[in-house]
Amino acid sequence: MTDEQLSTEIRDANLTYLMLAQNMIRKDKVEALFRLGISEESANLVAALSAAQILKISSGNMLLCNFRVSDDIVWNLLTNHTPSKVDNNATTKLHASILMAGRYAEAM
Repeated sequence: MTDEQLSTEIRDANLTYLMLAQNMIRKDKVEALFRLGISEESANLVAALSAAQILKISSGNMLLCNFRVSDDIVWNLLTNHTPSKVDNNATTKLHASILMAGRYAEAM
C-alpha cells in the first residue's frame, strides 16, 4: 500500500466514523457515549457538526478513532485465543465487553 492509498483509507475511515458517531449520538446519546467511549462534551461537538465540517475534519491524515482494546486480556477474549479457552463464544465476548465497559467507566 502506498502512502497515498493509506491517506485515502484514513480519510475514508474518518468520514465513516464521524458520520456513524453523529448518527449514533443523535439517535441515543447515552448509548453512543458508551459505545464510542467518548465524553459528553465530545458527543455534543460531534452532534453539532455540519456536513462541511465533517468533510473538513475527516480530510486529515490522522485517524480520529482509536482502539478501546489496549491489553492482551481483552484481545485474547475477543479472538478466543486464551490458554484456558472457553467453549462458549458468547460468554467470552460478554466477558470482553464487561472489561471494556469497566475501563470506559474508569476513564470517565
